[in-house]
Amino acid sequence: MITGIVVALLEELSTLTSKKIDKGGCVFISDTIVLAYSGAGAVNARTAAELLIAQGATRLISWGCAAALSKSLKPGDLVLADTLIDADGAQIGITEDWLRLTKNLLSPLLKIHTGSLAESLTIVATANDKTHLHTQTGAIALDMESIAIAKVARQNDLSFIAIRAIADPVNMDLPKAINHSLNGQGDIVLAKLLVFIARHPAELPGLIKLGLHFKDAKNTLKLVAKQLDHLTAAASPAV
Repeated sequence: MITGIVVALLEELSTLTSKKIDKGGCVFISDTIVLAYSGAGAVNARTAAELLIAQGATRLISWGCAAALSKSLKPGDLVLADTLIDADGAQIGITEDWLRLTKNLLSPLLKIHTGSLAESLTIVATANDKTHLHTQTGAIALDMESIAIAKVARQNDLSFIAIRAIADPVNMDLPKAINHSLNGQGDIVLAKLLVFIARHPAELPGLIKLGLHFKDAKNTLKLVAKQLDHLTAAASPAV
């Protein structure tokens, strides 16, 4: 069986492979694992999931970072979603046997939180907005891609799990430089970021802090990646 993994950001991709992948493309990192570098957002994630299926994937993983909605989550904590909540409030389940296997395998290695993962259509930048989403949905974390991948998996009767590491805690406002520097594909344009920092140097400490949190999340994903063969070898068929 072939496992397809959708990764939105280049930095997240680096936790799984050093191979170069063009955005929108995919590459096999083993005989049974294929990665797709989607770019940010639901549309890109859906396209990537469909590409992986065309490459023979029979189960899908959403891989990367997430924002915390619960105060109990800290940067670097691992979230294994047991339910997904889309932007309209509809719930989608994951493959319970695969989730249980993954949790049992990783629990001795990492601090794991299991709960609902909410969909965000845009970057949720403020602590107030994250707290509001937690109150509204009950979700413990959010990302922009997992729901889209899960829907493709469900439409094709494939197993699905979401593996996400916390990058920004619920009480953190994202630096304004982030939104200012994004392009239409959800990527940070370095030139725009540097210009913004030059004009707003007070933003720099927040960016450094976010970078350290993101490093914590990446370290967690790298640790999970070392167990990837075990997670995929024993994965259950779709339910």
